[in-house]
Amino acid sequence: MEQLTPKAAAERLLKRVEKPGRYTGGEFGQIIKDKSQVKARFAFCFPDTYEIGMSNLGVRILYGAINQHPDFWCERAYAPWIDMEEQLRKYNIPLYAHESGDALRDFDFVGFTLQYELCYTNVLNVLDLAGIPLLSSQRGEDMPIVIGGGPCTYNAEPVADFFDVFSIGEGEEALPEIMRLYVNMKEAGTYTRAAFLHEAAKLDGFYVPSLYDVSYNEDGTVKAYTPRYDDIPTRITKRIIRDMDKAYYPDKFVMPYIETVHDRIILETYRGCIRGCRFCQAGMVYRPIREKSVETLDRQARALYESTGYDEISLSSLSISDYSKIDGLCDTLLQWTDAAKVNLSLPSMRLDSFTKELMDKISTVRTAGLTFAPEAGTQRLRDAINKNVCEEDLLRACRVAFEAGKNQVKLYFMLGLPTETDEDIEGIAVLAKHVVDTYYDVYRGVKGRKAPTVTISVSCFIPKPFTAFQWEAQNTLPRLLEKQQYLRSKINDPKIKYNYHDAEVCRLEAVFARGDRRLSKALALAHEKGVRFDSWEEFFNYNQWMAILDQCGLDPSFYADREFGEDEILPWDIIDCGVSKAFLLRERHNAYQSTTNRNCAEQCTNCGANKLGGERTWCSRSL
Repeated sequence: MEQLTPKAAAERLLKRVEKPGRYTGGEFGQIIKDKSQVKARFAFCFPDTYEIGMSNLGVRILYGAINQHPDFWCERAYAPWIDMEEQLRKYNIPLYAHESGDALRDFDFVGFTLQYELCYTNVLNVLDLAGIPLLSSQRGEDMPIVIGGGPCTYNAEPVADFFDVFSIGEGEEALPEIMRLYVNMKEAGTYTRAAFLHEAAKLDGFYVPSLYDVSYNEDGTVKAYTPRYDDIPTRITKRIIRDMDKAYYPDKFVMPYIETVHDRIILETYRGCIRGCRFCQAGMVYRPIREKSVETLDRQARALYESTGYDEISLSSLSISDYSKIDGLCDTLLQWTDAAKVNLSLPSMRLDSFTKELMDKISTVRTAGLTFAPEAGTQRLRDAINKNVCEEDLLRACRVAFEAGKNQVKLYFMLGLPTETDEDIEGIAVLAKHVVDTYYDVYRGVKGRKAPTVTISVSCFIPKPFTAFQWEAQNTLPRLLEKQQYLRSKINDPKIKYNYHDAEVCRLEAVFARGDRRLSKALALAHEKGVRFDSWEEFFNYNQWMAILDQCGLDPSFYADREFGEDEILPWDIIDCGVSKAFLLRERHNAYQSTTNRNCAEQCTNCGANKLGGERTWCSRSL
């Protein structure tokens, strides 16, 4: 009698869960292979719900990049929701992959994309549900290699004890390379877990934390990272794709049966950012800037439309209006998208480049609300963070929107930025009021117009690795709460809506963003106590986390609201993201003088990323 796969066993329980479509697999576009022809299997896990994971572009790219190799098979898995977890544990069913239905522990590799620090407990829960030991040191020869990637690996130290290896940077070429090493060693008869990890550490862009000893000074700061072998690097340099036109990009997506966060075509236009906002990690770690040609983007958009039937294309980048051929790209796409009734979406436009011409072209801009990110309330503070926009830019953009008939605008700001004063906080309210006034100026003397709504969404500043503000102390929790209420007291116009992020969440995020390897024991204890889905409001418990850190002898203030020394060895100094520490330090000093830099398209700021090379980059033009 054939034994049921874990998936087949779980399918008998799906009537007991809220959304069975999260767990069935079988979607159009999934990739099924003959196991007898496969030499290495990779289970790609997204440590959050199916709806979020199925919308992640990185997962979609890497799924196809691995599967284009005939002897590799990449499958998918997601963190089960609470109701499904209860059923899996009750009936002792291990977590499985969607395509084959096999248990994750039976794979050669189990990979996680680490997009957000508050998903770390979900990673541990997935490993536990899969029957894989949490600690790398406890995994035997029959266990899969657990590999992590994504933006959080630029400081992977808080989860270092749980991963065998980290892929630093872009994975389209890196992941197939490490899988090929695995296959070659298996076929040569030289594979052992220890031997493989040693060889993997020699590959460009791979960090094997167990092969580096960390020592600490008496004050708790990092003293040194010491490689255990002479033939592995002292620092790990990230991997990049140098020519985006030649990079793998999927021509079809796995199509979900249930609604997901982003049910649309996502078209990646370029990587990197020409701006140098001093709080922004993505703008630094994704450098150098590498663009795709209009011809490549048009071809990829057509292929995805034909294979998915989606009626919206979102042009993806950190700042789409900085794509050097944005007008030509829109004109080229509109030649066929209008007739096909496909909307174009520009989700990340800067307010200083928002024009009536773009608004007239882009249908979703005409029909949806507009969002801009001034980030700070005064010009002094915007200069300090190198935002390089001014109030006139915002009011001009809002005027264009209002003249086109819109009456709703959303503005993003941050509280707690370095050098911030009460005047800067009050400036947020003043700026929002000026936007309201602009609306009434546009419609002066016109009767019957609906009142405007200006929504300000205010997050808390979190010092992130590889930014000019990586050394800064986060405001203490009482101070953040005080600032949030101070801003509320300055808003006296009912047409201004005020939303703000949970300061407790932001503080814990800062702890793990700037944390070191000692935090692994806190994560392990949190898992023992059943902590997961920290990024979901209904599960986040700040007081429980403070008790866990205290029980582990760890002080959250040491990581969050302590100013790091400029000569201190930082937990993430083991990683080279391409941007030099000297540049970031120089930018920190510029912030305190409110001195701005020109963007990369206008002048090279010598950040160091040009050493990584790349085709069609601003860096290559400056060399």
